[in-house]
Amino acid sequence: MKYFYKEKVPEWGLSTPGAARLCQRFVNRYHFATLYDTVHRIAVYAAYQFEPSNGGGRERRWFVEPQLVNMTWQAEMKDGYWLGKDHPGVYQGERQALNEDYTHSGFDRGHLNPNGHHPVPGRNATFTLTNVVPQNPKLNQNAWRIHESQLTDMFKQKCSKAYVLVGAIPSEDNWIIKNNVKRVNIPDYLWNAYCCVDNNNRPLQSGAAAARNTEENLVEELDLDELREFLQEVSNQPVGELFYNNCRA
Repeated sequence: MKYFYKEKVPEWGLSTPGAARLCQRFVNRYHFATLYDTVHRIAVYAAYQFEPSNGGGRERRWFVEPQLVNMTWQAEMKDGYWLGKDHPGVYQGERQALNEDYTHSGFDRGHLNPNGHHPVPGRNATFTLTNVVPQNPKLNQNAWRIHESQLTDMFKQKCSKAYVLVGAIPSEDNWIIKNNVKRVNIPDYLWNAYCCVDNNNRPLQSGAAAARNTEENLVEELDLDELREFLQEVSNQPVGELFYNNCRA
């Protein structure tokens, strides 16, 4: 619950069919939370606290969530190759995306919770396939990356803590297709929202952004009320408050 401001979990997304709540565990500790859509095989959103990065390279592995294969399996993310060695013959991709779904798809494995907003090992923990969506490469490598970097600078300068939500809006019927099977939904939009607080946990600043997942390569900055209106427009789900008291002092 520490990834949500004053432990308030948003109402947004809870009515998603097949939604699973994941506590993202890596090297014996939790790093962030995800509401995962097992039907579209992309996250509804990731929730995390910003932590300044201490550098470190990109994780070479891509992890899967064992408990989305079988609830009795380990609670810690694991490289799909080694999970397959532990449980030979068990298909891992019924309720989640697999690494091979993205291979030669034309889409990036676009992080929702960005690796650059964490030090090691939290940085490594973002390389789980439950934290990525098929993202337009131009958007991922340009405007969205720049936006994440600007947030880093702002969080470092102004916030004692920053609580962040990053989500995706699934498309009606646009998918990565493998062997004639609709495997991973390609979202229409990505969005994020933040609540920046002082050392007494009082709100200092909030903000949001949204981007169409296309070559357009444009991130539109919004306030929290505008984001809630946007989410209401593109979805038939109740939005409610994304942060406690809408991150108001």
